[in-house]
Amino acid sequence: MSQNSGAEFDLEKLFLPSWAQGQTSVANRYADFPGEREPRRDDRRDDRRGPRRDAPGRPGEQRRGPAGAGGGGGMGARRPAGGGPAPRRDDRGPRRDFGPRPEPRPEPAPLPEVETRFLPDEKGVESMAVQIRRTGRAYPLFDIAHMILQKPERHAVQFTVKKNAEGQPVQPLFKCALDETLWLSEDEAVAYILEKHFDTFYQSERTQTEPPKGVYTFVGQCGVSGVILGPPNHHAYQARLRDLHAERFSRMPFEMFKSRVKIVRDEAVVKKWIDDQSWKTEYVALNVPEPVRFATREEVEQHFRATHLAAIVSPIEKLTLPGTLARMLPCQELRRLVRVMGEDQVRFPLQLAMTLSQIFAGHGLQFFKVNKTVTHVAVARPRHLDLEATLVSDGVKRIVDFVNAHRKCNRRDLIEALAPTPAPVIAPAVEGAVPATPESAAPTAQQMIVISDLHWLIHEGHVTEYHDGRLEVARKPQPKPPAPERKPREARPATEAKAKPAAEVPAGEAPTSEDLASEAAGHAPAEESAPESVEAAPVEPAPAASTVEPTPTPVVAEATPSPEATESQPATPPPV
Repeated sequence: MSQNSGAEFDLEKLFLPSWAQGQTSVANRYADFPGEREPRRDDRRDDRRGPRRDAPGRPGEQRRGPAGAGGGGGMGARRPAGGGPAPRRDDRGPRRDFGPRPEPRPEPAPLPEVETRFLPDEKGVESMAVQIRRTGRAYPLFDIAHMILQKPERHAVQFTVKKNAEGQPVQPLFKCALDETLWLSEDEAVAYILEKHFDTFYQSERTQTEPPKGVYTFVGQCGVSGVILGPPNHHAYQARLRDLHAERFSRMPFEMFKSRVKIVRDEAVVKKWIDDQSWKTEYVALNVPEPVRFATREEVEQHFRATHLAAIVSPIEKLTLPGTLARMLPCQELRRLVRVMGEDQVRFPLQLAMTLSQIFAGHGLQFFKVNKTVTHVAVARPRHLDLEATLVSDGVKRIVDFVNAHRKCNRRDLIEALAPTPAPVIAPAVEGAVPATPESAAPTAQQMIVISDLHWLIHEGHVTEYHDGRLEVARKPQPKPPAPERKPREARPATEAKAKPAAEVPAGEAPTSEDLASEAAGHAPAEESAPESVEAAPVEPAPAASTVEPTPTPVVAEATPSPEATESQPATPPPV
């Protein structure tokens, strides 16, 4: 055994730091072994470039030999371990084969030439219009469209045939009357009916026959579905192979499907095929005056086309389906069309916003833009109230002054500032009695007056309450710059058409497509789009409030001073 202390080590101290191993200093074990000095910079340069001409006897070895020695003088040449010239590229062996490069992914097939529109649910839009009129709040139109597109239950999909210049459909549509499915061709519809609704028109009957003659030791079996096709030398093998491909694997190339067939030599599998061939399947037609039998599915399809096709499958030009059914259509191409068009609408729902604007306009709602970008729908457009020229009550003035002084305030802040809620009276606790649960206090008479005045201001357009509860006073419209004078001989081109701003749209009329298209696809959410400037309608003379006698406002015990407490109160002019 070696007595060198340097080779001894303790397992307990092996993974401890040096200060914990009891060693104050680490001695250099190789101090007594002289080694080669570290080469200087000049020496390293000489080793790379070879010996100097002025010092032929300088010691040192070259790192590479001359270019002509052994044919291996390149900078990137590697020398073998035993010395000698560096191998050439051809001597290093064959190149590594990484296999053929993957073929580029094929481009997706073009979408069917069918017009697709997303329509909101009529009952849902009607309930939203009632809510907007009841609350008086302003909602972003595109946010409503996004909310409708989130779930298929909230909208429907309308398919319409496109026609060419001759009036012929570019892509015909066919409707199946059995389950309201839509198809692009009659062949697809017939294949679907004979697969899903076969028992409605035909009945299968099996009768025993003689087994196939001959000795069979192997059969062909589909490697995908496991269906036994029979021996390859059987007369019905090719027909069975093509029928299986057409029924279940029509999307796969036939040669690829054929390569998946495997040869099985199992006796049990061969016996099972012989037993299946010992039975004959016939098809009996139903719903006909006289029963008719068919030997093959081809005969069944011919009979179906001649007897039932005209009554079940019919060409159509327009069909509207619920969103849930449209996304589950059996036709793969139409289902892909709905998915792609739905994604486009989610990115920028201009089509759905146009439909919503027409429906909301029919319910008497108004439209305006915030910061000239985000279109809002509300019960009234912003309309500036000139307190100096219009005679209004002191309560209305206090509301307008408070909203102007406190930006982004809400209804609760306004009510608590102008009519604070009195402190609740706490009854003394009675021994043995069950403590009463705190109930929301009813608004006081002063709070009801403030709520009534705010309700009138909102429905007249003098104050706008946004969907997040923010209140804002309608700003005074900026004077328009004078129009430049036209030259008498200068004629305006007839193609120029100036779109009306959304604030100047008459009551009950929806904004134009140019107004909605100006809103960017990635418009800012409502909470980020602070209403810095709102396009308002021209000032109309307000009704003289002094001619209306103040009417007492009843106090509702069940109401609360929340923003939704008295949103259903009628818009009555405030007392002076």
